[in-house]
Amino acid sequence: MKRRETYLAFGIPDFTDAEINAVTRVMRSGWVGMGQETISFERELSEYIGAPEVITVNSCTSALFLAMLVEGIGPGDEVIVPSLTWCATANAPLYLGATPVFCDVDPGNMSLTPETVKQNVSSRTKAVIVVHYGGRAVDVGALRQTLPRDIVIIEDAAHAFGARYPNGIRVGASGNSVCFSFYANKNLTTADGGAIALADPNKADRLRSLRMSGMVSNAWSRYIDPSSALKAELTELGYKMNLTDLQAAIGRVQLARFEIMATRRRDLAERYRKKFRNFPMPVQFQEGVFEESHARHLLVGIFDPSSTGMARNDILLALRQRNIGASIHYSPLHEMRLYAPYCSQRLPITEELAMKIMTLPISARMVPDDVDYVVDNLKELLECKG
Repeated sequence: MKRRETYLAFGIPDFTDAEINAVTRVMRSGWVGMGQETISFERELSEYIGAPEVITVNSCTSALFLAMLVEGIGPGDEVIVPSLTWCATANAPLYLGATPVFCDVDPGNMSLTPETVKQNVSSRTKAVIVVHYGGRAVDVGALRQTLPRDIVIIEDAAHAFGARYPNGIRVGASGNSVCFSFYANKNLTTADGGAIALADPNKADRLRSLRMSGMVSNAWSRYIDPSSALKAELTELGYKMNLTDLQAAIGRVQLARFEIMATRRRDLAERYRKKFRNFPMPVQFQEGVFEESHARHLLVGIFDPSSTGMARNDILLALRQRNIGASIHYSPLHEMRLYAPYCSQRLPITEELAMKIMTLPISARMVPDDVDYVVDNLKELLECKG
C-alpha cells in the first residue's frame, strides 16, 4: 500500500477562516488580554453546557488545581484518582500538598467505578477526581450515592466536552466542579486553555479572583469602569491563570461550529466500526464509543497480542512508519517513579489494559479516506504478520 505523504495525527485542530478572522478582529481591536471576548465566551459556554457558572483559565491543569483549592484541599488530605489518565490529574493534588491515591478502572469503559473508588476511601479522603476517559461520561450520580457527603467530587472532563451523562444532561451540568481542556487536540480548542463549570456562585466568584492574582477586579473591568481602579484590594494569594481574548475568539467560533464537528467525529467513528466488521481478527473498543452520548475525543481499541500476533508497541511503531499517528493513552501513573511514594498496591486491570490499548486517529479534520487508510494499513500489517 502506498505510504501517505502527510502525517495523520491522532487529533488535529479543525480551524477555518472563521477562526482566523476572529483572531484578526481581536488583534485589530487593540485589546488582546482577558476582556469582553472572554466574558462572551464564558456566557456562551454556560448556555451550551447548562452550568450556571463557567470560569475560563489557561489550562485544564489550572482548572483542577483551582477547583481543589476552593474546596480547601491541602496537606494531609488524600485525593483518589484513576491511574489511567494524564499526569495533570495526579499532579494537581500534589501542587496543594495533598496525596494522590490511585485506583483501578473498569476494563470496558476504562474509567473508575464506585467499587474501585470505595476500595481506596480512608479517613483522610477529601476528594475524588473522576476522569471521563476518552469522552465517555462516568455516572457521577451513582458515585455520589456511594460516597460520604463530605467527600468532594471533581470532574476531569478534558476529554469530554459535548458528552452526556447517563441521565442525558451535558457533562459540566452535574453541579460538581467540572474541569475542561481546550488544548490543541481537543474537540473544542482555543489553542490552549481550560474552564471550570460549576453551580455555586460564591465559589465561582472566588475562582474569578484566584485566576487573576487574587484581585477582585481585572484589567478589563478597570478599563470599562475607571473607578474600580481606586478600589484595588488583595485579600488572598492568587495566581496568573486567565484565558485571553485571542484564545476566547477562537473558542467562540469553535463553539458555534461544535455540533458540525461532533457530527463529523460520529460519522468517522461509524466508518471505523463498519471497516472493523471485516477485520481479520476481533478488535474491542472502549465501551460506548459508538454511542451518541460519547464525545469521541479518543478512539481507543484493545489490541491483544494473543489475537493480533503482534505486541501493541510493535503495531504502533509500524503504523507510525506509515504516517499514521497511533498513540497510547496512557501509561499507568502508579508505575511511574514520580508517584512511587503514593502507591504501594497493584492495579491489575489498569496494568493489563496499558499493555494493549492503542488510540487510532480521529478528528473533525479527517475525511473518510483517512479512516480507510488507517484500517487498511492495520489490516495489511497484521495479515502479513500472520
